[in-house]
Amino acid sequence: MEPILCVESFSKSYGSIKAIDDISFKIYPGEIFALLGPNGAGKTSTLECIEGIRKTSNGKITIDGVNPEKEFFKVKKILGVQLQTSALPEVITVKEAMKMFCLYSKTEIRYDLLEKFNLMDKGNTQFGKLSTGQQRKLVLAIALSHNPKLLILDEPTAGLDVSTRVMFHNIMREEKNKGTAILLASHDMNEVEDLADNVAILLKGKIAALGTPRDIITSGKSLIKVFVKTKYSSASSLKLTQGFKMEQKDDYTVFYCEDIEELLFIILRHIKDSKDKLLDLKVERASLEERFIDITGGGKPYESNN
Repeated sequence: MEPILCVESFSKSYGSIKAIDDISFKIYPGEIFALLGPNGAGKTSTLECIEGIRKTSNGKITIDGVNPEKEFFKVKKILGVQLQTSALPEVITVKEAMKMFCLYSKTEIRYDLLEKFNLMDKGNTQFGKLSTGQQRKLVLAIALSHNPKLLILDEPTAGLDVSTRVMFHNIMREEKNKGTAILLASHDMNEVEDLADNVAILLKGKIAALGTPRDIITSGKSLIKVFVKTKYSSASSLKLTQGFKMEQKDDYTVFYCEDIEELLFIILRHIKDSKDKLLDLKVERASLEERFIDITGGGKPYESNN
């Protein structure tokens, strides 16, 4: 199977500042690929070069074999983009917006998508008078109107209510099952962990981690968290050997480890020796968000500039 998106040895500089430094990745049909990065990591620059609105400094980007920088209008026929903020005029109506974009891409007018997104009853409503969720629905409907081979979603569910988020997630899964390649930029780690087949974490213009969410999570240390609550808080006084770490969270002492059997033995023996009473014990595996913070040194998974 040939990839839909190929990013090969791609770099982007602004004067003497290198925003992206020699990164490569591929996205295949029916794949949801998440691009993550803290502020200044280069996520937005990468998206803009893929979309063809910025020029690359080095390397090569192709979408289904088409160079977006050199064949901008050709790539628009196979690329759909939903940005977090839209450039649609506030006075344009819902139906007018759909009609305009369908005429531009020379496809039939997709009023069926307005029905799918529950927007037909808002057909004559101006864009500026729609709620945030309705605006986001319209922009996604437009992005899907020409059946793109690659769909770019930039923070698609940020600020949306639960029901709209669920709708968007279902739409993403539907598009994936149809064979659409999806490039998802999101600061919602639960969303990424649930939806993405593969993830790239950008840090200072380079790819710091690349793989499935599970691969990235398991590539780090301290994969398991053990929450312990005792009557006399004896767990907090436990002296751990090298390879374990702990912290206090409310009434719980939280232990981080790779070998849970050894840790549980140490904890339970300590509680017994301390003549304490175990009140609660919970075991959790590390999340993608925790691994992201570990990789990026605590950077927030959101980028608003460059």
